[in-house]
Amino acid sequence: MARIPKIPNISEDQMTPLIAELAEIIHLQQEVIQQLKDEIARLKGQKGKPVIKPSGLEKPASEGEKKNPEPGKRPGSAKRKKTEELEIHETEIISPDNIPEGSQFKDYQDYVVQDIVIRTHNTRYRLERWQTPDGSYVIGKLPDEISGHFAPTLISYILYQYHHAHVTQPLIPEALREFGIDISSGQLNRIITEEKEPFHAEKKEILLTGLGVSGHINVDDTKAGHNGRNGYCTHIGNDFFAWFESTESKSRINFLKLLCAGSISYIINTDALDYMAVKGLARFQIGKLSELAGTCFDSEEKWKFCLDALGITGERHVRIATEGALLANVIENGLDPNLVIVSDDAGQFNILLHSLCWVHTERSINKLVGFSEEQRQALENKRSEIWDFYADLNEYKKSPGEEKKEELERRFDEIFKGDTCFASLNQTLKRIHNNKSELLLVPDRPDIPLHNNLSESDIREYVKKRKISGSTRSEEGRRCRDTFASLKKTCRKLGISFWNFLKDRITGKGEIPSLSDLIRQRASESIP
Repeated sequence: MARIPKIPNISEDQMTPLIAELAEIIHLQQEVIQQLKDEIARLKGQKGKPVIKPSGLEKPASEGEKKNPEPGKRPGSAKRKKTEELEIHETEIISPDNIPEGSQFKDYQDYVVQDIVIRTHNTRYRLERWQTPDGSYVIGKLPDEISGHFAPTLISYILYQYHHAHVTQPLIPEALREFGIDISSGQLNRIITEEKEPFHAEKKEILLTGLGVSGHINVDDTKAGHNGRNGYCTHIGNDFFAWFESTESKSRINFLKLLCAGSISYIINTDALDYMAVKGLARFQIGKLSELAGTCFDSEEKWKFCLDALGITGERHVRIATEGALLANVIENGLDPNLVIVSDDAGQFNILLHSLCWVHTERSINKLVGFSEEQRQALENKRSEIWDFYADLNEYKKSPGEEKKEELERRFDEIFKGDTCFASLNQTLKRIHNNKSELLLVPDRPDIPLHNNLSESDIREYVKKRKISGSTRSEEGRRCRDTFASLKKTCRKLGISFWNFLKDRITGKGEIPSLSDLIRQRASESIP
């Protein structure tokens, strides 16, 4: 293989703007060549060049660093009474082997050993059957929590293993049979996917309540294959709740349908017409739609028939009109128009008040590589300015003020408008400055986060499940995966044991309040 020559070292006095541009082009070509080499290596079953992820936006010491409890000790090593709150199920007194004569008993030295009991517990219910004088029969009734040949605790265990521990479906019956449980793969599949309407209903209430009590939501999506076809899973949530839904698309229309929370209609009103005007729908088309102001179409078929009748058939025109009609329905259903949507700059989420993630924004600068000492220094200085600005935004959230707000806006322009000796850096800064309104929403709304880490963290567990189990096959399987992922993550945010939640819901005891009620309670407690 021919050796690829390296870029020669060029002194500062020889580095003209043209040479700098050519050096950047060569660098980009080298990246493409490396990507092709990695792909060839992958196809050959070899390993490519390792990918070193860029560092995230650095946090100030007050947030990113944890102080040790004591000098010389690692964080989190502070002593605690590990068995203080444990429930004791059995107590066994052990005497010394040899007690010298004349010894006096003083007290006990407790030593707690934790264990778990795994064994079968099969119950035969003998339902008495009596024949009445008229010849009919009366039969004893099973307990209310029994709905089949598998008890609530076993059903809870299966759901917990599948949805929380990420154990694959074929492995669960294998383990249960080793414990002594007689269960088939078909019975297991029915337990995982069938008769889960109460759980689906609670998931729906999570979204309706979460949107109603929140000032902002974090959103993200990831791939989610289904039945051999590509698909996507969208996450919506914040500190109060997490909600997942898998669909075939990740368009803005799809996102608006998700925000409708199952009540999808197409409404023509002021909100819809204003949106269409902002997105550039032709005036004469808006005029035709305005004549139908106040009309609600309860199905997609009726809405498309209306657009065809009005002569609105172009793909772009249909898309804008549909987005506007769905947005009007979302607001009509009670969504606050001042709700802030925090994302990583994916276009489908850019509706209402949209805030961009600073961590993703900084990555576009962090990946740049300078080709001279002057360029590298310019890049380092600019990143340092951004980190300092980010830290000041965090401080502003704690103590907002009009003067501080004006100062932040002025500094934002100074950081992202100024020219440097690095052409690629200048272009990146210009692109970031074009998003000023979405990056500087925090001074007007100090209650919102500066990044989208929460959504990425929530959806990461869904990604792990996908990597372990692959894609779903049935509609009920996909629906159950989304539902239990939503319930589990929401339980975690609310400080509820997912295991206890499953047992409570399956037995029907109702000792744990509905998650929507707990979300309202948590939201009310967070109001200063």
